[in-house]
This record gives sequence, structure tokens and C-alpha cells, in this order.
Amino acid sequence: MSQSASIPTNAAPFSALPSIHTLLLEAKAKKSLTFDAIGKAVGKDEVWVASAFYGQAKFSAEDLQKLSEVLDLPHAELTAGLGDHWFPYRGLGSAVPTDPVVYRLYEGIMVYGHPIKALINEKFGDGIMSMIDCYVKVDKKPDPKGDRVVLTFDGKFLPYAKW
Repeated sequence: MSQSASIPTNAAPFSALPSIHTLLLEAKAKKSLTFDAIGKAVGKDEVWVASAFYGQAKFSAEDLQKLSEVLDLPHAELTAGLGDHWFPYRGLGSAVPTDPVVYRLYEGIMVYGHPIKALINEKFGDGIMSMIDCYVKVDKKPDPKGDRVVLTFDGKFLPYAKW
């Protein structure tokens, strides 16, 4: 395997992942595939695929078959590591993230979280935006001052139950 396909398994967040996820990431790197390309081949969105590669979403048996073909990995090995018996343990990393990209997202929620909550409550009532029924998009928007990252969280509103 080429050096560019090597994943630093002793560093976060990889050290917290089962080895099967490292295998996926290494195969992705070895084939020089993007999450978007893998998503199109598997029939899933790029954000969902990236999430599954990091152990935050669960592949179906059909997904594993397609993934095996796309990444040239043994289907039996993928099923043994990520089959029906395996379920995600969601929420990688420490309470306060140290990776600069993840930390800035965390910082954004720390600064804008309460205002966003207030706006959700004003517009929808007492409830939350579901992260279970949520779609996330990452887009690039050209700007004369430098390209901009556009993040979209499209989540279902869930009212709190009254009992």
C-alpha cells in the first residue's frame, strides 16, 4: 500500500475506531476516491457515507455489497466487521474537540447555539431539530474574498411531548 493510503491509526479520531473503519479509509485513499464518488456508487449522500466511514452511521447488507465492489474489499470481511451485529457508537472525540475544523464547528454552536435555539422555538414552538432525521450538505461557494463553506443542516422538527 502506498504511503498516501496510510491512515495514522494511533491518532484521534482513528484510534477510537474499530480497525474495519481504518480499512475503509485506507481503501478509499488507495483508490483515490472521494466520499461523493463512493456515495454515488453506493446510492447514498456523501455526508452520510463519510459518517459511516467514521463509524457514525450503519451500512445495510446491500450497502456493504456495493462498498465491497467499489473499494475492492472482501465482502465477507466487511460483513464480519460491519454486519447486522454491529451498531454505531455515535459521538467521536473529547467534550471539547481539538481538531481546528471540528473545534470551529463546536465554537459556532457555542456562539450561535442559543440564538439558533431561540429562533427554532419562535418559529416552531417548544422542541428540537432532529439529528436522527437530518440531512447535511457541505457546499463550496466562490467569493471574491475567498471561497466560502456552506453548511446546511436540514432536520425534522420534533415537539416535546406533554404528558
